[in-house]
Formats: sequence, structure tokens, C-alpha cells
Amino acid sequence: MAARQVNPSTPREWHERAIAAERAGDPARARAILAQGLAEWPDNADLHNDAGSLTLRGGDAAEAEALFARAQSLAPGNPEFAINRAIALGRLERHAEACDLLAAIEARAQALPRYWSARGNAARAAQRMADAARAYDRCLALDPQHGRGLHGRARVAIERGEADAETRFDAALAVNPGEPDLWLGKAQALDVAGRSDAARQIMEQVTAQAPAWLDGLKFLAQLKLAAGERDFTDHYREAARRQPADTNIPHAHAEALAGLDFAAEAAEVAAEARARFPEQEAFSLLEAVNAGSAGDDARAEAIFSGLSLDEPQRWIHEARHRIRTGEFERADKLLERALEREPWSIGAWALRGVVWRLTDDPRSEWLHGQQGLVQRLALCGSEDLLDRVVAQLRELHGNSPLPLGQSLRGGTQTRGILFDRTEPVLAELRAAILATIERYRSGLPAPDAAHPLLRHAEAPLGLAGSWSVRLSGGGDYHIAHIHPQGVLSSALYLIVPEDASGEERQGWLEIGRPARDLRSDLAPLATIRPEPGYLALFPSTLYHGTTSFGTGERMTVAFDVVPLEGRRP
Repeated sequence: MAARQVNPSTPREWHERAIAAERAGDPARARAILAQGLAEWPDNADLHNDAGSLTLRGGDAAEAEALFARAQSLAPGNPEFAINRAIALGRLERHAEACDLLAAIEARAQALPRYWSARGNAARAAQRMADAARAYDRCLALDPQHGRGLHGRARVAIERGEADAETRFDAALAVNPGEPDLWLGKAQALDVAGRSDAARQIMEQVTAQAPAWLDGLKFLAQLKLAAGERDFTDHYREAARRQPADTNIPHAHAEALAGLDFAAEAAEVAAEARARFPEQEAFSLLEAVNAGSAGDDARAEAIFSGLSLDEPQRWIHEARHRIRTGEFERADKLLERALEREPWSIGAWALRGVVWRLTDDPRSEWLHGQQGLVQRLALCGSEDLLDRVVAQLRELHGNSPLPLGQSLRGGTQTRGILFDRTEPVLAELRAAILATIERYRSGLPAPDAAHPLLRHAEAPLGLAGSWSVRLSGGGDYHIAHIHPQGVLSSALYLIVPEDASGEERQGWLEIGRPARDLRSDLAPLATIRPEPGYLALFPSTLYHGTTSFGTGERMTVAFDVVPLEGRRP
């Protein structure tokens, strides 16, 4: 007879038995063991922390956060429990909460390198880059060889445009040479320094060793695009050949092509993947989306009619197809369905605005026609601010690429998040923009809880992504597009072409003209003449693009405006 197993008698024994089960490849049994232990020792902080760690490794961040919170409440003097809880909050995208939690325990945790590393990670995820840099520096002052601290500080350096980014990646690689993201950062730093050939050599070597690494594949495509190569995505095919069971590679391949108007080619990549992975309906949807965008409505129709996917993105994409084929009532019902599930989807509201205009629905006026939704305002700030900003941006644009998957057709766009950089003039510009946004708010219609923008009319607003674009005459322009990451979109004019004031309206901003693939003849709801020192602000649910211009230069700064809700101003 087998010997009867005796239950552990101490919390430590419960912990050890759970770890043994996990190491034996049975995490479910490990969780069950810890549940038994917690039932016997409900007030033991260490067991709650152990259970939280095990749960987080299993992918349930919400349950892990609750377990860490219980451990912290039982032993508030132990900073490790709060650090673990902050990490779980980060997995839940609750970065501001994680920052606040870690700041509250600084007095107890300031001697721990792990604390400062976690605080840097939380601040970076919350887009508080200066705070992140300080936290990582404190970590490295305590432990100069701290791998996560070195990695995080190097990432912050390149994101803020610091001159020593390449050196910082070298230091991190000396401690952890097997980390692909560090090699990506090294290559990005080389590219920023104008050494694109060296950057490409690194990326070709690393992606050859790690063909399923999507970030590396994307950056290699960006380097090839910047070099003027027509087939800038050929390495995705080689990666798929070497990793035939990986569904992520062809999906990323199709998206890279579609982002620069190669919709027909993207549809073919999706079709090949659909044949290899018939159980993955995502490839059917991807093929339908790109076939329709390329003009093959019959092919898109055949796929949509057989899809069983029951999710908002499918309904939004099919609504786009129905707009193209003139089935406006069906399109509206699909968008209504999507908005029932995701009430504030910018993409769904943008398409619904198009449908309402096409059908003369009076709700169109409520959504986009109210006075004050689109405004052109003089930028706040000192008289010489624009000149100083232009001088700084000219330097940045000197080594900026045509970005992959953005709205530009020609021209260059600055790298990363512009207002995360360290140059004082950019901080001054950011403050001037925030002051101008407050003037915009004062001209808005009354708050409206049902409206995708006006529901935020009285909320504190801040900035998310930010960038500068430089277009040259002869054909550079922005295609009509939307920014789904914010509630307000923008264009701040710094330099405009000389012929912008003519009757041909060259280089003007068109707001409300639908994307070209929708095949609509709707005119813009508003057109804005570019003038240096003026800022255009409008709902992110409005498509917008620019007209091309013959000669000269057009330089702008743009950003997304978001309700703060715990984010930085």
C-alpha cells in the first residue's frame, strides 16, 4: 500500500510542495496546493505572496494582483509584496496605479535595486520618462550590473533622444547578450546616428537567429524601406519558411504591406496563410479586408459571407466593405452592433459618421457638425518659440525616415514620442500646446455623455503620442486617416509652402473627407489653410488628410489628446 500523504504543517511546507508541483509541470496542482495552504493559514502574508507569484506566472494578472494586495495588507512593512503588486498592476495596464503604489513605499524600499527597477518600468509604461530615468539611475547607483535596470535605462535613453543611448545599450548587452530587444535598441541607436548599414547588419543577424521575433522583422522592414527597396518585406517570407507553424509571422507580413498601400499583396499573403491555417479565421478576415481595400469586392464578399467570427473588429471591417458596395443600412447595423460591445471605438464612430452623411441622417450634424468641434487657434507661447522649435526639428528630420504603416506618402516623421525627448524647447512647446487645448475646450458645445468627444468636455486632458512630419513639394501628402488612440487629433503648422494661400489650396488640411478606399465622393466638412503658428484641433472620429503641393516645404507637429484618467498632463 502507498503511504498516506500527510498535509504540510507550516506555511513554508505548503510553499515547498507547491513549488515542487510547478517544477514537475503541474501548475494547476501547485495552485490547488496553495489554495489549501491559504485555507489553513488565511492570514499568512508569505503564502498570499507565493500564490500571487504562481498565479502571475500562469497569466492571471487580476487574481495575482488581488493576492499581492492581500499580502501587502497583512504585512505592510514588507516592500517586496508591494513591488510584486505593482508588477501585476503593470500587466493589467494600470501603470499610474503602479507608480503611485511604488512612490508610497519609497521610504521602506529605497535601498533595494529591484524597487527602483520596478519603479522605472512603471514610470516608463505610464509615459513618465523623466521619472523613469531617475528611477533607473537610482537602481544602477545601487547595483551597476542590474540587468533590468540597464535595459530599462537604455530604452529610456533612446526614447528621450539622449546622446549616450548606444553606449547604454552596449553596457546592457555586456550583462545580457542574449536579449533580442537590446540588440534592437542597439540597431535603433545606430540608425539614429546615421549608421543604417551597421543597424541593418545587426538586424539581419539577429532575425536570422530568431526568425519569429516580430519587432526585429518590423524594424528590418523599416530599414529596407528607408533604403528605397521595393520589396521591403521579403524577409518575412524567409521567416515564415523557417517557422512554418507560427501564425504571427504572416499576419505581421500582411500588416506591413497593407500599411503602405500594398493591399493586393497583403491579401495574397493572407490567402497563403489561410490555406496553411484553415482553422484560423483571422486570416480569412485579413484577406477580406485587404481584398476589399484593393478593389476586389467579390472576393471580399465571398469571405465575409462565410465568416463565423463574432467580434467588433469583424463587424467594423465588414461595415467598411458594405460602405464600398453601397449597402449603407447593413453597414450602420454592423457598426451599431460593434458600438454595443465597444461603445467608444474611434474606428466605429468614424465609419458611422460616414454612413450618416451618405444617408443624410440628421445624427451626422450631432456627431460632427456642431459649432466648435473643429477649431483653428493661434498657438500660445513666446513670440520666438516657433523659430526655436523649427531649428530643433530640422536637426531631427535630418535623420528621420518615412515611417512604416503610417499615413505619410513621402516625407519624414520624427522617431518615437516627440515630447518624451529632453530638449527644453520641446518641453516649452508642449506647455504652449496644453494651454491652447484649454482655449479649444472653452469653445466646445455643451457636454454630452452620449457623444464620443463631448463626454470629455469637462475632463482634464493630456497628450499621448506626439511627432513631427516634414513634407516636400512634388507629391508628398497624408492619405485620409484617423487616430484611434485619442479623442482629439491635431496639426500645428510650423512651415507651410508658399503656394498654400492660392486658390488651388495646396498643402491644406481636409477634415471629414473619407478614406480613399471607401470610394465615397463626400467632400470635406472643413478645410484649413496652413499658417505658421496656428493649431488645428478636431475630433479623432473625423477622417483627415492633406492635399499635395508643388514646391516648398510643410512641417507640422501633431499629437493625440486623451482624457487624463490618471495619466500625465
